[in-house]
Amino acid sequence: MRLSILLFLACFNVSLIAQETALDRFIKNDSLAHASISFCVLDATDGKPVLEYNSEKSLAPASILKLVTSATALDLLGPDYTFKTSVGYTGEIKNGRLTGDIIIKGGGDPSLGSGYFLDHYGDFVSEWIEDIKKSGIKSIKGRVIADDSYFDYLPVPSKWLWEDAGNYYGAGAYGLSVYDNTYEIHFKTIAGITPVITGMIPDNYAFDFSNWLTATGTSDKGYVFAAPYSTNGWLAGTIPADDDDFVLKASITDPPLLVAKIVDKELKEAGIEITGNPTTTRFEKRPVTAPLKLISETVSPPLSEIIEILNHFSINLYAEHLTKEMGRVFRNSATTESGIEVIKEFLSDSGINMSGVFLEDGSGLSPLNAINSKALAMLLFQLKKSGKYFNEFYDSLPYAGKEGTLQYYFKDPVFETRFRAKSGSMTRVRSMAGFVRTISDKELIVCLIINHYSGSSRYIMSGIEELMKGIILFN
Repeated sequence: MRLSILLFLACFNVSLIAQETALDRFIKNDSLAHASISFCVLDATDGKPVLEYNSEKSLAPASILKLVTSATALDLLGPDYTFKTSVGYTGEIKNGRLTGDIIIKGGGDPSLGSGYFLDHYGDFVSEWIEDIKKSGIKSIKGRVIADDSYFDYLPVPSKWLWEDAGNYYGAGAYGLSVYDNTYEIHFKTIAGITPVITGMIPDNYAFDFSNWLTATGTSDKGYVFAAPYSTNGWLAGTIPADDDDFVLKASITDPPLLVAKIVDKELKEAGIEITGNPTTTRFEKRPVTAPLKLISETVSPPLSEIIEILNHFSINLYAEHLTKEMGRVFRNSATTESGIEVIKEFLSDSGINMSGVFLEDGSGLSPLNAINSKALAMLLFQLKKSGKYFNEFYDSLPYAGKEGTLQYYFKDPVFETRFRAKSGSMTRVRSMAGFVRTISDKELIVCLIINHYSGSSRYIMSGIEELMKGIILFN
């Protein structure tokens, strides 16, 4: 008996020393000489710490903050929650002529027309046009109006960086969003010559740019600078040289107006005359108050599917939509600030120590967000222990080395089906949080946040992989 105890203690000490050695090697990485690190490993069965390093130091989490937003939305709204976009009209139809307006009423759907959900939405605009024709409308004395009053008219959180807002990953959350609020700018590039814009998709999206791009090298360091609701902006930075079709993805600055223009154009091409110009309720400075006679309705995928895409591919837009939706539903205020208050309350109710938690958005894109690794690890533990929809939440996390943002990392066979996590990255920030199953079949919760590292992100990721490998092998 005494020998068995001694052997157990010896094995335990070897395991602990091996883990601490892996952590020590990681911390001594040259790229982390001036960095701040917060690291926490919990036992998933009882929530007790297994390994910690500055676990209560609050740092910018980048995209792992989406775990907080998606967990809150799942718990409060439920996995079957959906969003609806309605098409209808005001006024009266007489002898095929509508005296009134066609209304496209946004319902906060983050994924309408998304490339991630092509099978779900199909050609939804054509379906709207067919339904309008079936209603007997042959001409319109009025306009197409996009009603985007579902959310406030401040689509971009105030604490985002200016260089982010014009690019696809910085797309704002509108009451009527479409196509992930993203458009493509196509270029032909020749070294040393200003890149030539050859087209935009959608092709009816008109935008004026001052082009200060340079074509050089092979890296994409091009940025689009444009504010919400603007009609012009500028391009700066460098994009790869000698490319016949290089693509920059940018954020649509007024998705509701784009929807109104697309529907207006499609109706005219279908032979329906319209006297007025397409517009939005923002331009009109008032929502549509006249009774809406419903023609068509487009329903989103269930929330569980939206959150799976959100966490697999780190879609900032979806997280910001959900933040505003929670503010609308639970605070009667469809703003980022109200949504953040709902998220904070959820964290507090989950027993999370809020003294080191500072939230400025729902996606993690703001560099002013801060959370510590212990708080986030404890949230994951509470979700596993008593979360109403933990299975849906867990399924939203990509398998390391196989899916989503982790597809090209953690390729060592030791990670095979053993690590599901959300990653985060922005300038000088790397983070990771999720669930690990060790070689001894023990389940752990891990959270790592790094701020202000130097060197390449790939070098940092290699260090993270070795650290996680040590966690898996020596538990």
